[in-house]
Amino acid sequence: MTNVRLAKPITLRGLTIRNRIWVPPMCQYHVRAKNGVPEAWHLVHYGSLAAGGFGLIIAESTGIVPEGRISPECTGMWNDEQVDVWRKIVDFVHTQGAAMGVQLNHAGRKASTIPMRPGFGSGTVSRDDGGWQTVAPSPIAADGQDIPRALSIEEVRALPNQFAEAAQRAMSAGFDTVELHAAHGYLLHQFLSPLTNEREDEYGGDFEGRTRLVRETVDAVRAVLNDETPLLVRLSATDWTKGGWLLEDSVRLATLLKDQGVDLMDISTGGNVHAKIPVEPGYQVPMASAVRETGMPTAAVGLITKPRARRVHSGRWAC
Repeated sequence: MTNVRLAKPITLRGLTIRNRIWVPPMCQYHVRAKNGVPEAWHLVHYGSLAAGGFGLIIAESTGIVPEGRISPECTGMWNDEQVDVWRKIVDFVHTQGAAMGVQLNHAGRKASTIPMRPGFGSGTVSRDDGGWQTVAPSPIAADGQDIPRALSIEEVRALPNQFAEAAQRAMSAGFDTVELHAAHGYLLHQFLSPLTNEREDEYGGDFEGRTRLVRETVDAVRAVLNDETPLLVRLSATDWTKGGWLLEDSVRLATLLKDQGVDLMDISTGGNVHAKIPVEPGYQVPMASAVRETGMPTAAVGLITKPRARRVHSGRWAC
């Protein structure tokens, strides 16, 4: 690590992380038993990253309920068997000096998908192959996916508690932090964006309605975490599409979530609808910088290569 700032420890609430170079959540699609229980693959994968010197490792998108998984081969956090195996992984990561978090997610209309592997194709997994009916704020299909069922108001109101129960299990497994996934077109993001949320009840319509589920989920999860445990939120700062979720919406939401006890925003973009994205090295960093202006600590991702990483702290890519 040649960048002194990136090598410095950082403290979020009661958690001190040895450096600022972290591993973001990346799906492994490697639960071959399709029961949400991590396998030896996960121990080797996360353990090797910890041994490599990263400060914080955030485990892949992990379903809060079976139907919330991105694919049948994704990990879960809804039963004790899963917690027991996660605990062994977290314990080993800790022996290597790294902290470990887990990203809690409900994939919504982008659930029940075919794992992203060469030669496997894409689309929705059939019920015969272990798939399930997907759900969403509104019956609008994702590209190449089946039309989801719109969630009832009762089902929406139950979601914050489902996230909170998963967060409690994560704490039982020894995780140092949890991250709520409100990015990349998954359920919380689907509620945020006017492009995927056409509800006419209290969870749709204007900014207040579309952000209600995220805000209620943050409150529910923060309530079950102790005061020493940081809460992270991953957010797509923009849909990159006219009429969608915008950077100014993200800045406004970050201000609210900071007051609700969120400790860091993990800023990405896109993933909700097809869009033309100007991908280049560091293309998402300015958006993380804009969110940081609210006083919210931020993480930046997206083609931040080694020669350019120092720009993140130089002022040109300040985040």
